[in-house]
Amino acid sequence: MKKNHFRSLALLLVAAVGLISFANTNVPCNNQTVYAVSDKSLANLKFHKQEIVTVDHNEPRFSKSTLSKKNGPWQKYSNLDYLNRAQAANALLNKRLMPHSPRAGLTWDPTGWHNKRIASGWLYNRCHLVGYQLTGQNNNPRNLITGTRELNDPDMLKYENEVADYLKDSSSNYVRYRVTPIFKGNDLLANGVEMEAKSIGSNAVDFNVYIFNEQPGVILNYKDGTSRVKHGSSMIAEHVKARSHHVTKARTIHNIKHKISTANYRVIGNKRSKIYHVASGENYHMSSANAVYFPSEAAARRAGYRKSLR
Repeated sequence: MKKNHFRSLALLLVAAVGLISFANTNVPCNNQTVYAVSDKSLANLKFHKQEIVTVDHNEPRFSKSTLSKKNGPWQKYSNLDYLNRAQAANALLNKRLMPHSPRAGLTWDPTGWHNKRIASGWLYNRCHLVGYQLTGQNNNPRNLITGTRELNDPDMLKYENEVADYLKDSSSNYVRYRVTPIFKGNDLLANGVEMEAKSIGSNAVDFNVYIFNEQPGVILNYKDGTSRVKHGSSMIAEHVKARSHHVTKARTIHNIKHKISTANYRVIGNKRSKIYHVASGENYHMSSANAVYFPSEAAARRAGYRKSLR
């Protein structure tokens, strides 16, 4: 009797250890699907060559009460936390929320903003949680994080474009949407973002993905956003070359009445002097502390900037 009792206890102990091991997410993410149950579990994921992973079998986790179209489209942005970090951004998207004008330059510096030039261009973007093309929200601190160029475009952008294309098809199309930046502890730079979307009344849009805030060839300090380029950083140029066709295609922002190519040029303004610079200009690579970005020279002029003479 005692032997059977001890044997049962031993089996229970082994099963418990197995469950604990399975639940541990502080391991390299080699699999395509992540069984995430909390923001903390996503924060503990380790990057392992795969920038995008699916969460919970790619099924978003929305409550039924937020899927109703009864009151029309809406958007809600969480308050900044005690470290001034953006939190979850929620929306019920519809064509009515989409902007009718080009995006103006951004001036808000999110937490972890230590931008610099690397071989492939600027390391960081002021990254919208809910993309501008979906709601027209722009210089909203509650909708901006510091994201690598890789995170912002092409990774997040391809999911935003999927949603935008569906919304443009019909004014009766709705998409429940949520983007949650994932921070570990008191880090100022997000480890990544979880993007969830579900079209209402159809299966046209349906995803739940986690995207790592990483940049090839760069080591990021998530505590404060500082960074250093890895030795043998030619890998950055090789990565950009390999994805150049995809990036050029993706870096086109589609609005209802406008089509702005950010792959062909970029305009940078100095928010102190109110002067903007083009890529061929002498001061194009200015200190990022004073830099604001515009999709075109016309947008810079509308914002009150004048072109540099050098």
